[in-house]
Amino acid sequence: MATAPQATGLPILYRDLVPLSSTEHAGWGTKTLDGAHFLKGQHAVPVTVDEFVQVQRHFPIIFADAENPVPLALMGLNEGVNVFLDDNGKFSERVYVPAYVRRYPFMLAQLGQNPAELSLCFDPTSDAVAPDGDFMKLFDNGEPSQGTKDILQFCEQFEQSAQRTGAFVKELADLDLLMDGEVTIQPEGAAQPHIYRGFKMVNEEKLRDLRGDQLRKMMQNGMITLIQAHIFSLDLMREIYGRQAALGKLPPIGAAA
Repeated sequence: MATAPQATGLPILYRDLVPLSSTEHAGWGTKTLDGAHFLKGQHAVPVTVDEFVQVQRHFPIIFADAENPVPLALMGLNEGVNVFLDDNGKFSERVYVPAYVRRYPFMLAQLGQNPAELSLCFDPTSDAVAPDGDFMKLFDNGEPSQGTKDILQFCEQFEQSAQRTGAFVKELADLDLLMDGEVTIQPEGAAQPHIYRGFKMVNEEKLRDLRGDQLRKMMQNGMITLIQAHIFSLDLMREIYGRQAALGKLPPIGAAA
């Protein structure tokens, strides 16, 4: 279920990455897209802790079954399925769009040896940035335009939020609160259920068994609110299952999910 790292080693959605240059991209600009075509077929996208409360109203929040269990918003229960986009790549209803999606095709990346030095980069395969982009110019007289400065600020804020998310996940791991997730959904009239695995979730039993001082600390630093948002959001998996069923995009019962 959870999205595995791409074979290219690049983050989810990105197919290539180049640094934004005032010389190479002097006349470039952004273009208005008629839909989020880059998101079609993407069933999960990373989310940050700053978004949990908004995300849990629309998408299940799970954790990737990986060495680094990144929080993910599920837009489909199976690889290649996104039930929130129509055939034109447009959202079929009004939903919260995660910051990770709004940041694309830009991001901050480490190009040199110093991990503290990040450069603004973009995915050149995206149709949103091009030599003939006239919606917003990236440079004015060789200097970053105000729009580019705003993009840089948004990317910086995202990185800061990602750091807070990493600290949250590390605390969950240190407290041994993450476990292998499993959701069983019994289709009406079917002899066997659909069983979804391959993700991590918070172990509610271990959460209840924490010491009082640990729970008090988690209440004070906001972790309990984040955990509750994650747990409450899991009920939406059955809603997404229903959407996939209506679209005829469920895998055969018994197939790996």
